Amino acid sequence: MQNVLGIIISYIFIGVVIILARLFEKGGEEASRKFIHISLANWWFIAMYFFDNAICASLVPLSFVIINYISYKKNLIAVMERESQDGLGTVYYAVSLLIIAIFTFGIINKPEVGLCSILIMGYGDGFAAVIGKRVKSYEYKIGNTKKTLVGSLTMFIITFIIIAIYSGILGTNLWVIKSMLTAIILTVIEAVSIKGTDNITIPVSACTLLFLM
Repeated sequence: MQNVLGIIISYIFIGVVIILARLFEKGGEEASRKFIHISLANWWFIAMYFFDNAICASLVPLSFVIINYISYKKNLIAVMERESQDGLGTVYYAVSLLIIAIFTFGIINKPEVGLCSILIMGYGDGFAAVIGKRVKSYEYKIGNTKKTLVGSLTMFIITFIIIAIYSGILGTNLWVIKSMLTAIILTVIEAVSIKGTDNITIPVSACTLLFLM
């Protein structure tokens, strides 16, 4: 019953986030997209509280792999899509949730590893884009994707904080150094990921590195 309730609450939460995102449309399409990107990362807290197995934890992200792909093709959820689409970023977001749910709820049975990975994607990558656009700094280009020095620095700081809190609580040996090195690696991965692929490269890489720490 608790798993069923978790699924229901998950869809309600996602629906509320999408509705609230419309309030950010006045700030432009990117503002509403990043609100969704950052806010939906908090779904993992719901998953950890309600779900006790990988199957139930995977149902919601699996459904949104399908929904987000249809939205990408048909502009079904306009507030979630760019007018000039440059990749399957929203689909990758759901795919990464699905992969990490299967891995952390099932294979290794450590959903807290998944939590850190998804928060890094949501908050680290999300605020890197927001702050990077608002604060003028040196820009660099990889492929067709523009990055900024401030954006990358934001990614590093937020990632370091999330990993440091996680590894510090666990009492990991040399946790400051490991947190810093992991944050550097993930910042580089974010910088070289193009066309929305950072929504899958960042969390999957983070999950792998945290598991190996």
